[in-house]
Amino acid sequence: MPWSPLAALSWALVLRLLALLWPPGQGEACSCAPAHPQQHVCHSALVIRAKISSEKVVPASEDPADTQKMIRYEIKQIKMFKGFEKAKDIQYVYTPFDSSLCGVKLETNSQKQYLLTGQILSDGKVFIHLCNYIEPWEDLSLVQRESLNHHYLQNCGCQITTCYAVPCAISAPNECLWTDWLLERKLYGYQAQHYVCMKHVGGICSWYRGHLHLRKEYVDIIQP
Repeated sequence: MPWSPLAALSWALVLRLLALLWPPGQGEACSCAPAHPQQHVCHSALVIRAKISSEKVVPASEDPADTQKMIRYEIKQIKMFKGFEKAKDIQYVYTPFDSSLCGVKLETNSQKQYLLTGQILSDGKVFIHLCNYIEPWEDLSLVQRESLNHHYLQNCGCQITTCYAVPCAISAPNECLWTDWLLERKLYGYQAQHYVCMKHVGGICSWYRGHLHLRKEYVDIIQP
């Protein structure tokens, strides 16, 4: 996954790396590889629920020659789901100022709460961008909220493969097909909101929503 190497980089190097990811002529766009919420949680160093108190534009590094800027969000942490071994109470999160570098725009001084996933850099600062899973808390389903506590992290050994067009199939028993884009033409559809890719006896993974069976259209795609 593309997030892990960021944890060891300085601010300036992070921004330069993000800039290199975009093809020439697409400097105003931010594009990200699709990932299921479960994947985001599994590959993020930090997962928290928080409110945004304020924002401030700050230099990306201490180098006077570096003109890059970051937005520093002051947050009120409500709950931490992942990252206990690296951090406790998070006061600030940072994101690129430039939207072309996937900078995140969050509402400040409001009652809105967010689910934030991100990385912890070598200097201890928390770094977020649009390729992370960042959603208003009120937009998460009950299954998603409950899965943040247990199911997502307990099933990180499962691999989730995005299905864009039929035919598509899994290549290993620990894979689940993610079909939201195929069926609904959006990534975070019914499957992302209500299902978890869970591992069972023998290392086999499959979609489950509590004690409910998989919806028929998912079965038809997985078993054509």
